[in-house]
Amino acid sequence: MSQEHYFSDQPNAPEKRRTITADLGGGHSVAVQTSNAIFSPGGVDKGTAILLKHAPQPPSDGHFLDIGCGWGPLTLRMAFESPSATVFAVDVNERSRKLTADNAASLGLTSVKVFSPEDLPADETFDLIWSNPPIRVGKEVLHAILLQWLPRLNVGGIAYLVVQKNLGSDSLQQWIATTLGKSFTVDRLTTDKGFRIISVLRNA
Repeated sequence: MSQEHYFSDQPNAPEKRRTITADLGGGHSVAVQTSNAIFSPGGVDKGTAILLKHAPQPPSDGHFLDIGCGWGPLTLRMAFESPSATVFAVDVNERSRKLTADNAASLGLTSVKVFSPEDLPADETFDLIWSNPPIRVGKEVLHAILLQWLPRLNVGGIAYLVVQKNLGSDSLQQWIATTLGKSFTVDRLTTDKGFRIISVLRNA
């Protein structure tokens, strides 16, 4: 899948939806719709699967965020685990946003709210962020994405980011820690199958 497709707001290729069975972890195997010209249309990608496997249980309520939602695996899992929470899903790709909204609706997950990054209200803050960030957009764009969202964690809020080790997870962890400063604690939660999960806790 070329970057200009799934990183585009409106992909040029005509939409071709299909239904797949996806394992979201936690006992949630569900039928969802995916499409061409989005990220990982064939199912849950390896990095997202690692995050779904290792991320701690979400709080029972609060405001959660999925950065780069694709067709919605992280969003759907958070909504299943914490039905009293509000789960915000953002993606630049309009097709991905529509799929996430439709998948949430078909599964009865009424707490999911889907936005383009620029349309999510600027005063919204978050207690939890899960993300498989789009590393391949390039360092400058990736950094801008993370700086758009990570500072919007509430005090005590935490983000979990899954990043492939050979795509720069360790240097990204160091950059996040240096850039965000002493108000945040940045650690490595775990390593699995060549992926790191970086945790970013807001402590002040």
